[in-house]
Amino acid sequence: MNKEPPSYTFLKEIGFTLLSEGKTIKIKAEGYSMYPAVKPGSVIYIEPYKTDSGPAPGDIIAWKRESGFVVHRLVRIIMKDKRHYYITRGDSSYNEDDPVDAGLIAGRVTQMEYPEGTSLRPVKYNGRMPDYKRNRLMVRIILKVRRLQRIFS
Repeated sequence: MNKEPPSYTFLKEIGFTLLSEGKTIKIKAEGYSMYPAVKPGSVIYIEPYKTDSGPAPGDIIAWKRESGFVVHRLVRIIMKDKRHYYITRGDSSYNEDDPVDAGLIAGRVTQMEYPEGTSLRPVKYNGRMPDYKRNRLMVRIILKVRRLQRIFS
């Protein structure tokens, strides 16, 4: 049973449709899986890939799943049964995501606006990957500090 409010489902479908029509969309990032590259509350711009170019390892891509978009970094592309599958992972995630079929790739992140107002283009890791352990440690510290702030305020 789907527990999403009808307005959320409607907006999600509009986002999928706009990307399929070649439009760029803006969404608000939730969670810490891409920290520090994408901070929670950031506005991220997703544009569809052009037909002559596709995702490349190091890109931050958006792919579709039932609950909405997942925005993670493309780690590698594999070929299985004559089809391309994309392996993604959040910059502070423990593990890689399950392989994503090419048909589920919605687009790539082209710009981010952090909650404090800074606007920048995403960093592409060429030849090296994020320091996952350090990023996870930073997220754990941030969450513990926020929890203590709630307790003492």
